[in-house]
Amino acid sequence: MSEQRSQNILLWLVAIGFFMETLDATIVNTALPSMAKSLGESPLLMQSVVIAYSLTIAIVIPASGWIADRFGTRKVFFSAILLFSFGSLACAFSQTLSQLVVSRVLQGMGGAMMMPVGRLAVLRAFPNEGFLRAISFVTIPALIGPLIGPTLGGWLVQFASWHWIFLINIPVGILGCIATYIYMPDSRGPERRHFDIPGFLMLSSSMVCISFALDGLSELGFQQATVMMLLIFGLASLCAYWLHARKSTEPLFSLQLFGSQSYTIGLMGNLFARIGSSSMPFLIPLLLQVSLKFTPFEAGMTMIPVALAGIFAKRLATPLILRLGYRNVLVGNTLCVGLAMASFSLFSLSQPGWLRLIQLLFFGTVNSIQFTAMNTLTLKDLETKLASSGNSLFSMIQMLAMSFAVAAAGALLSTFAGHYGFSDEGAYALQAFKATFICMGVITCSSAWIFWQLPPDLKDSSTEPVEAV
Repeated sequence: MSEQRSQNILLWLVAIGFFMETLDATIVNTALPSMAKSLGESPLLMQSVVIAYSLTIAIVIPASGWIADRFGTRKVFFSAILLFSFGSLACAFSQTLSQLVVSRVLQGMGGAMMMPVGRLAVLRAFPNEGFLRAISFVTIPALIGPLIGPTLGGWLVQFASWHWIFLINIPVGILGCIATYIYMPDSRGPERRHFDIPGFLMLSSSMVCISFALDGLSELGFQQATVMMLLIFGLASLCAYWLHARKSTEPLFSLQLFGSQSYTIGLMGNLFARIGSSSMPFLIPLLLQVSLKFTPFEAGMTMIPVALAGIFAKRLATPLILRLGYRNVLVGNTLCVGLAMASFSLFSLSQPGWLRLIQLLFFGTVNSIQFTAMNTLTLKDLETKLASSGNSLFSMIQMLAMSFAVAAAGALLSTFAGHYGFSDEGAYALQAFKATFICMGVITCSSAWIFWQLPPDLKDSSTEPVEAV
């Protein structure tokens, strides 16, 4: 077989892996009420299904590069697809919420290695000028995954069952394993790098404890003392990592990354701004089904305007930044994103459909501009020697923000549902959702203070949209 054909098959293989991971990050959201009914749980207490997946990816991402260098891209990518497929099968046959959460952790472990290891394989197969074209090709399916995820999930739930949102991964996974074994090059790092195990444990402990503390306020039913202990332990672990990274010669993530003002502000802004916006794919389908009695398919279709508006708005960020500068764009647009989220508190059965459509289109537009501007700001000034580490930390922060977003939204939803305390689930849930949307909007607006710290004249004549995948 020619080298050109092998490289083309490699691109398709990595692209499908990217698609599987991003699809499963969103396909579950529309199916949560049906899952809850099947498993005998409350639909308002199902966020752990989403958190388990995104948090696991955030934890494993820092180790994925070292694992690929140590064992080779072919073995690791093959194992990642196999583990992801096995986790999908386990999800489909889960009989309890606990079993489903454990299965989602297995899925996340596989998914966490698919994307960075696939990107690494493409980098080594297409060096220099060929890499940009290759990585652009493989990231297109990763952008399509979130677009069709909610709708496909709703369609499968309504016309088959929620089990099929996981079972569809099995044939793809089998073909992926075969193709990986035959076509994936088994490249390794040029030298054995030291892996910062203490730093990895400290950082992982911090992420897990903070996520459990947030989720413990709602689904897990932790007492306030337990939540406080988890938060303190999580923050202490984070501080311990910072002190460890200062004196370590090979830390997991070098503190030199934070020598760049744009990277530091972009990273922190991404974390806190995404805590609000990343909760919307979880909250909106849940509201539509639980309180407004939409079918799963109707709820999934409602998310299409958000995705389509996001695609068409991708190119708006660059001219806005060139004209107004990063600070003005990000501060103003962050406030718009927060207000758009708060406006979802107006959702009701009596609301005109055209008004709901305008809200969704507006949110999709400003949210797309937000992601493009934040991503470009974060990565644009990274030094070459820090690019790999900086991108890995950035990917981890994105998945961590998704985990925190769903945990925080779930905690607020549970608190407000208990506060309103109506006997009819739909009635109290609607009031709880309204209050939760307003709170998540306020959280997003508050992150504008982070972007306000940027220099007012910061612009970049070479700005190009950056898709973080």
